[in-house]
Amino acid sequence: MFALPRTGRLGANVHRARAALPVLLLRNFGWRPRFSSISNVRSPTIANHARRSFGFTLIELLIVIGIIAILLVLMAPAFTTIKGGTDVTSAAYTIKGVLDTARTYAKANNTYVWVGFYEEDVSQPSTSPATGGIGRLVMSISASKDGTKTYDPTNLGQQDLTSSLVQVGKLTKIDNVHLWTHTDTPSGMGSTFDTRPPVPSTYCIGDASPVNNSTTPFQYPVGNPPPTMQYQFVKAVEFSPRGDARINNSTINGGNEIFSLQTVAEIAVEPTHGAALPASVPPNVIAVQFTGVGGNVKIYRR
Repeated sequence: MFALPRTGRLGANVHRARAALPVLLLRNFGWRPRFSSISNVRSPTIANHARRSFGFTLIELLIVIGIIAILLVLMAPAFTTIKGGTDVTSAAYTIKGVLDTARTYAKANNTYVWVGFYEEDVSQPSTSPATGGIGRLVMSISASKDGTKTYDPTNLGQQDLTSSLVQVGKLTKIDNVHLWTHTDTPSGMGSTFDTRPPVPSTYCIGDASPVNNSTTPFQYPVGNPPPTMQYQFVKAVEFSPRGDARINNSTINGGNEIFSLQTVAEIAVEPTHGAALPASVPPNVIAVQFTGVGGNVKIYRR
């Protein structure tokens, strides 16, 4: 007569049936347990062995460190050569940049321009007056105030240009390089160092060339009256208003130019370690050559 009230609860048998349903389904599809109740328990010996298999013993670690140390010793000279080669290449491009700047200034301002070269002792800071030595190349660009040569080309005596020049930019200094007068005999007109055009030492700026200092030196700083001298440049490249380049100057002796325009002239440098000269010519020497007509610059590296 009367219906029992609904409590919203499921009976215990319903809960059991739902819990058993996944197990029955898995059994019907052939599922079997992959481990037993005791397979989860690992013996202490096996666990310790597994932990040890992922580490290194002290002997193994020492062997690896020893191998790394040997490799570093073997590779160190190669890295030193690469760094030295990079340094001297950077120096060559710096020299090329100075020459290009001087040539551009000469043509743009229709004037004569000189690039002076001086080498000082790199083992100490720059002094005033400078201390000549090995290892630091100093370059200075100076230009004629009035567009003329500022010297008498027929006068073979000393003619200091300092009071008639203006400074173009700042000094350029390169450490750990040495001006080098080439002693090799390149085969000529090639594109490599050993096949570059041969240049007589008269038309090379290096440690032993030109043999005679310029008869038209100039100093740094320039001005009129001449300031206290720090550097005197007796090796130079002269650019004309047309951009032509020659070593030192265009003085004339008996109707002939002492430093005539050449097909090419050369500035060579070699790397140094401080103020010590290399015992022999190093493998990574550089020759910066420039043409007389046009003043075009090219770098040759061994």
